[in-house]
Amino acid sequence: MAESGTLPTGFGELEVLAVGTVLLVEALSGLGLNGLTILCFCKNPELRTPSHLLVLSLALSDSGISLNALMAATSSLLRVSHRRWPYGSEGCQAHGFQGFATVLASICSSAAIAWGRYHHYCTRSRLDWNTAVSLVLFVWLSSAFWATLPLLGWGHYDREPLGTCCTLDYSRPDRNFTSFLFTMAFFNYLLPLFITVISYRLMEQKLGKTGRPPVNTVLPARTLLLGWGPYALLYLYAAVADVTSISPKLQMVPALIAKAVPTVNAINYALGSEMVHGGIWRCLSPQKRERDREQ
Repeated sequence: MAESGTLPTGFGELEVLAVGTVLLVEALSGLGLNGLTILCFCKNPELRTPSHLLVLSLALSDSGISLNALMAATSSLLRVSHRRWPYGSEGCQAHGFQGFATVLASICSSAAIAWGRYHHYCTRSRLDWNTAVSLVLFVWLSSAFWATLPLLGWGHYDREPLGTCCTLDYSRPDRNFTSFLFTMAFFNYLLPLFITVISYRLMEQKLGKTGRPPVNTVLPARTLLLGWGPYALLYLYAAVADVTSISPKLQMVPALIAKAVPTVNAINYALGSEMVHGGIWRCLSPQKRERDREQ
């Protein structure tokens, strides 16, 4: 990983600033859109339903990813002037844990929403509160569990090549890293991806005869595949080959792609929902809120 006191290998000051700018834009857009979703849920009682609780869980996890990106963006700017990771070893471990936990929660929340939509539209029975709350608790407790394991020695957090963000250390593969990687990937990426794809495919088949499905059944799976797939490929390559053969700049590409996922999710799940979109508009329009109270 990048050494303290110098610019990271393979990067110039302009490139570090460029990465920091991209991360800053991704962080602010993700925080803004997902923050609106959370505010909308809190301000509009009609959105406080079991199904929208799953969307709230996704918005909270994506806000966490965006906060992680904001910290990485700040580190990029400090990296140019201070030439070092500004938060120390403990800060790196905390940053890695927070980022990994919210990433896993985001992926699993997307799968939970897919299953919830299949249950709602194909069984014609509404999701109840007990099931929704149980799903959300399982998603967050499971994510926290897997994110804690590297702190306990199964896996390890360290800085990425640019030295501005901490994540799972894939630069020194060994049996410990490989076993954690494949176990974690199955339960927290491949299985949620499978659930998402199957849920929307079954929805398409069942509702296709009666018309177009009421929700986007393509974008969620593509977001999981394209948003987190590059990271999965990087880790897989690191598990079977020497990752130093990949240039540091190329190693940073999966991180930049992944940090855009919160914005895409907010557009799809919040702005793409007529009810949530209307709730956001009421939150932003005082006149609209006043008319609703009068009615």
